[in-house]
Amino acid sequence: MKGRPFGPLPIDAPVPGSSFTDLLESFGLTPKLSIPEGTAVPMVPEGTTVLATRYADGVVMAGDRRATEGHLVAHRRIRKVFPADRTSGIAIAGVAGLAIDMVRLFQVELEHYEKIEGVALSLEGKASFLARLVRNQLPLAFQGLAVVPLFAGYDQIARTGRVFSYDVVGGRYEETDFASTGSGSRLAKSYLRTAYEPDMTAGQAAELAVRALVAASQEDTATGGPDLLRGILPNVVRIDASGFEEMDDDVILPIAQNAVETIR
Repeated sequence: MKGRPFGPLPIDAPVPGSSFTDLLESFGLTPKLSIPEGTAVPMVPEGTTVLATRYADGVVMAGDRRATEGHLVAHRRIRKVFPADRTSGIAIAGVAGLAIDMVRLFQVELEHYEKIEGVALSLEGKASFLARLVRNQLPLAFQGLAVVPLFAGYDQIARTGRVFSYDVVGGRYEETDFASTGSGSRLAKSYLRTAYEPDMTAGQAAELAVRALVAASQEDTATGGPDLLRGILPNVVRIDASGFEEMDDDVILPIAQNAVETIR
């Protein structure tokens, strides 16, 4: 802050609220990102297909590892599924750089709320706040730089896993069973629709998620299937009453091998 040393908030500062973004805005520290009219939108890496599916005790989230730049592969090992906090996760599709920044801000927001209020934000509240972050990106989305996440977590009040999807203008929708977003989302959802069972175990849900990504990769060139030669496997996490847990490659590898061999 120009002309103001770092340290405790000055006496004339607004009362800090539960939103870290609002606190920054009160000091004018949140720059407004936009592209001047008539400027060509740059070619940037984009994340592609992510999904989430409920199972008996929680929810599984998964994402492929490919980022594309036009018709080229920009990155082969990008991470698309992140912890939001101890009991929820966020998966990203769209402009990779903006999406990862959104994830970081969302993580800080949830931590800030818990420190200010003394309790964690409810899962419903987290889903609503993420919708606000997506809506704040609307000017960039209109210029072709869109970010569309998925959010899922374990509701400690209802004692069940819940899945939320979003649209580019920040609309928030709770899904009954599963959701997917990104370039291969329709193909992934088509596969999930044929094989989903509500009483699956976490292992069965992980297998279903990987198979859906592999099915999407068969038709969508922007979706990267498991690369067994390079050891590149989908990013898969489970979230239940015990919290957010990333599933080890040792668990995912045989699932991916079977999916690649059987899905043509």
